[in-house]
Amino acid sequence: MTALVRLRLAGFLRTGRAVAPLLAGLVALGILYGGGRAQPAEAYGVSAVVLFPVLAWQTKVLLDVEPDGQRRLAQVVVGAGRERSAGLLAAAVAALGTVAVALVFPWLIGGVTGPVEPGDRPVVVGVALGLWAHLLAVPPAVALGALASRAVTRSAGYGVAVLALGGVGAVVLGLVGSVAPWLVPPIMATARATAGDAAAPTVMLLTVWAAAWSAVAVAGYLWRRRARA
Repeated sequence: MTALVRLRLAGFLRTGRAVAPLLAGLVALGILYGGGRAQPAEAYGVSAVVLFPVLAWQTKVLLDVEPDGQRRLAQVVVGAGRERSAGLLAAAVAALGTVAVALVFPWLIGGVTGPVEPGDRPVVVGVALGLWAHLLAVPPAVALGALASRAVTRSAGYGVAVLALGGVGAVVLGLVGSVAPWLVPPIMATARATAGDAAAPTVMLLTVWAAAWSAVAVAGYLWRRRARA
């Protein structure tokens, strides 16, 4: 399975398909941080919201690079379960690479600042919360991108619709938190937590929420893959 993960990452990178999502993310972050300097935790919390649809799109692109015939051949060679797991793992590795760039980028352009007032968080704490916010966005984004992949939707139009509905829904329903918040991953709730009082119970609750949502979405992806096999 490791060889299959490397193969998919190599195809994603060597074909140049990785460039568009990465550039889109950098442009969005450049606009975000161009509005002024902010504390690391607050800035990274909003950054995770901005990156969520980008990571989902990146996942869809990565999974769609492989031709259908090659994907079926991989199922025969390594088994259907390993083939599907390898795709999700490759997408997660690519997402972590984008997250690493997103964590470094604001420091290069002067988008974040250290403590200004006595009550401000230390930089180390802010960066740790920002890392948590970004890592929390990765599993739901990978799951959403997988649900939008060609292997599930069989149509580019349907795939774009899944991405759009998932990305917009995560933001809109996240803003209107009282309306069935469990329908979407806690992207907006995490941003609010990093900007406010990110107490340990809140961090734990949001982590469990994101993990549960991702597990349900991945289960839906695997079920659709089996149904379309």
